[in-house]
Amino acid sequence: MFDRWLGSMRSKGATAGAARGNALAGLEVPRTAGVLSCRVLDPVNEIVPQAEFVVTDSVGRKVVGGETDPYGSVLATVPAGEYRLAVTAEGFTPFHGAATVVEGGHASLGDVALQLSALPQLPDPGEWEVEPMHSQIGFTARHIGMARIHGRFNTFAGAVRIADRMENSAMHVIIDASSIDTNVQMRDDHLRSSDFLDVGRYPTLEFYSDRFVHRGGTRWGVTGALTLHGVSRTVTLDTQYLGLGNGLEGETRAACRATTELHREDFTLTWQTMLARGIAAVGSSISIDMDIQIVPKG
Repeated sequence: MFDRWLGSMRSKGATAGAARGNALAGLEVPRTAGVLSCRVLDPVNEIVPQAEFVVTDSVGRKVVGGETDPYGSVLATVPAGEYRLAVTAEGFTPFHGAATVVEGGHASLGDVALQLSALPQLPDPGEWEVEPMHSQIGFTARHIGMARIHGRFNTFAGAVRIADRMENSAMHVIIDASSIDTNVQMRDDHLRSSDFLDVGRYPTLEFYSDRFVHRGGTRWGVTGALTLHGVSRTVTLDTQYLGLGNGLEGETRAACRATTELHREDFTLTWQTMLARGIAAVGSSISIDMDIQIVPKG
């Protein structure tokens, strides 16, 4: 009896081991579909989590997309057919591959090795300034618990000192608070009033950077002090450097995108009114979105 029990346990263990060896063993796939998969690696065979992927059909329509899992894997159930897989990740050149998926089958592209992309050239050391005609400082706020209100500041200026080491660079941006613009005059007047920005007492918003931190690839974190409504708080701008280019007159330009999120209460912007069912008229967080171009000063 004991021998029979041991034999049964060995059989169960072998079955479990086989199931572990086949990751798709328990996956239910519709009759007319199959599975497309791959694993995304970097040039030294390390996995690349959160790489973005898109699967398109034979006529270029998107079928499925998303991010690789913590193990760098892509796994998608799709109807049988011909597909192209595109994989992109910060700091790497894009990958494009093709696969044929058959009914009940598993089309694996195996290990996809991404190659490092060349980083864009950084601006030369020296004094630069924000070029307002081709820059924008915008924001988005939640309204009545569901809609979003978009706005911008129309008047601002900024200076950037690029150091020999980019990490030692500095910037200063000043914004005219009264230039707030949401395309609704009544709302803009309210935002300028003492309920919100109180532009009579606090005519400007200012940002002084403390440090530039390279986060890999073209990503940087620019941390500094933002003064708003008479209150200063430390904020970090999540920044993507877009590289150098030339304007219509041949002038050198550098560009970046930056985002951050502010909480109104941190800057004593506490005005609020409640609607039916306890819904706040204005959300507590404000998303900031900037597109900035700088040119050599003078």
